[in-house]
Amino acid sequence: MPTYRDEAVILRTHKLGEADRIVTMLSRRHGKIRAVAKGVRRTSSKFGSRLEPFMVADVQLYQGRSLDIVQQAESLGAYGADIAAHYDRFTSANAMVETADRLSDSEATPEQYLLLVGGLRALSRGEHAPRSILDSYLLRVMALSGWAPSLGDCAKCGDPGPHTHFVGQLGGTVCTNDAPAGSPRIAERTLSLLRSLMAGEWELIDAASPVETSAASGLIAAYAQWHLERGIRSLAHVIDAPREGAR
Repeated sequence: MPTYRDEAVILRTHKLGEADRIVTMLSRRHGKIRAVAKGVRRTSSKFGSRLEPFMVADVQLYQGRSLDIVQQAESLGAYGADIAAHYDRFTSANAMVETADRLSDSEATPEQYLLLVGGLRALSRGEHAPRSILDSYLLRVMALSGWAPSLGDCAKCGDPGPHTHFVGQLGGTVCTNDAPAGSPRIAERTLSLLRSLMAGEWELIDAASPVETSAASGLIAAYAQWHLERGIRSLAHVIDAPREGAR
């Protein structure tokens, strides 16, 4: 069988038989990969711990007909333990990998891989509030998939902003004329926070008030789930998670 090697983030795993696992990965060069890791549930496995969710590994695989087979795995980023030790980091990381898994194979680009690795690394180090890391990831991953929200001009008619309505179904901020009846208004500070989350302006993000952060998070969650065309189940736990400050 032909073999290949790549860097990959482990998104999720499923049990297979008595000792094996099916591992779903987002790789740097080959997009999403589903592969069988044989014997990894045995205590004698050499690389089972390297193929757990949130881990980054250099993997060598056999190319199979339906599922590839993991031959080797070397750790590149052991983020799982530091993430799992904090509930808010763990729930945010779950929402991130679930989102990455929901994206179609055609959207699994090297940029998507690097964005996810950077987000998981920041979570494991406690660099910023976990929900803010998640929100920034969601906005950026939507943009990389061609769904960047309009945060200036009207998403429908192009009328120059700023505008006071945000409608995820229409693509972002919209003018008063195009806003459907009952559309929520967005405060200027919340809109500024959305722009900072998109640009990765962490000094401004970390200084935002809890009210602004909560408002932005709600809009981002609704926007991402609308474009993915189904809910992100992990977000329900993130919403109820206590905020952990940056360390």
